Amino acid sequence: MIKAVIVDDEPKAIKSLTWELGNFNNEIQIVETFTSPEKAIAYLKIHTPDCLFLDINMPTMDGFQFLDCINHKDYAVIITTAYNEYALKALKNEAIDYLLKPIDSDDLEETIKKIKKFHSNNFSISKVEEVLLNFNANLKHQKIILNTDGKLVFLNIDDILYVESDGNYSTFFMTSNQKMVVTKKIKEIDAILPESSFFRIHNSYIINLNKIKEFVKSEAYVLMESNKKIPVARQRKTDFLNKL
Repeated sequence: MIKAVIVDDEPKAIKSLTWELGNFNNEIQIVETFTSPEKAIAYLKIHTPDCLFLDINMPTMDGFQFLDCINHKDYAVIITTAYNEYALKALKNEAIDYLLKPIDSDDLEETIKKIKKFHSNNFSISKVEEVLLNFNANLKHQKIILNTDGKLVFLNIDDILYVESDGNYSTFFMTSNQKMVVTKKIKEIDAILPESSFFRIHNSYIINLNKIKEFVKSEAYVLMESNKKIPVARQRKTDFLNKL
């Protein structure tokens, strides 16, 4: 039986979620509810539930501040919110899922499945990455999310100059002169970068079209803002010119 705690400043919201969870009373049990985040923190310093349903919009302390006050989270955190723009930040703050209010029974059923996976150690960082990547469209391609060195990195696409392939690895070269290596093939990177701004100009390179300094037709290469020369593959030249 999953033991759950609910934290929400609105008693009506707690009552509504309690009612929805009642449809799964053979799987989940509510052990405590709190309208005061401070009291909830005090409780969690002593008790460890299996999961925490946490509201984001609370007047004295928002959900992200609440999570910062928790030293260790050995339980699954599920964000509840009426505003879907919080979804990405919620997951970045170690929540395994988020639920939009009013909470839908089907969504809640999927969340319970994720809680079970969390406690069976099947909820890995690669799964978190998969969930986060689904939000790229909603972000209007402002960021991409990459899994590297055991952490999730959020990159602003405007900061990317180009990507270079090295077999099963890809290196991101940034406007800040920094670079980052990820264990993804370049075709996987190509699939998550927005077509409006990026183009695979060569088998080994993807470029940010907004960061081109020059295109030298006679020698078939582009000069990036970093002064890096990148060749234009013959078979991609026409498509490249159509993108400009």
